[in-house]
Amino acid sequence: MNPTEHSRSGSSFDLAPPSPSQRAALEAGLTREESEVLLRHGTEAPFCGGLLGNKSPGAYCCRLCGLPLFRSRTKFESGTGWPSFYEPFDEDHVNLVRDASHGMVRVETRCARCDSHQGHVFPDGPKPTGHRYCINSVSLEFVAETDPLPDKLGRGAPEGAALAP
Repeated sequence: MNPTEHSRSGSSFDLAPPSPSQRAALEAGLTREESEVLLRHGTEAPFCGGLLGNKSPGAYCCRLCGLPLFRSRTKFESGTGWPSFYEPFDEDHVNLVRDASHGMVRVETRCARCDSHQGHVFPDGPKPTGHRYCINSVSLEFVAETDPLPDKLGRGAPEGAALAP
C-alpha cells in the first residue's frame, strides 16, 4: 500500500508518514546501531538481538514510528538468529521492496508508515502462510499485551485497537 494513496490501514491505523520535524525528532532518539539498521538498511549480528528469545504476549512495533508490525502469536523459532514471524500485524503495515544488494535478490521489509528498514521476508516459513519475516531486533519495540501501543506521532491508536487477535 502506498500511504500517500490511503492514510489508514485495514486495521484503521494511520499510515501517513511522519512530518519532517517529527521524523527528525524520532531519528534523534535512535542509537547508532538502530540508525544503521533502520535508516541505512544495515543488519544486526545474528543471535545477538534482545528480542530473539522473547516469548511474552504482545506486539512488535516499528522502533522508529511505533506502528505495530507483528503479533507475538505469529513469532516462531527459525534458527536463523533473528526474530522471525509468519505474518504481519496487518498486511498494510509492511511494505515489500525488491533488494538486489549483496549479490543476491531478496525481498526487503519496510515499515509502511516511516519506510524504515526492518529485515527481509523469505518463502520458507511455517504454515499457514509459508513466509518467514526475518526482522532485526533493533528495528522493533516490543509492547506487552497489557500495555498501550506507542503513540510516537501523537495520532492516537484507532478506536478499538487491540493486540489480541
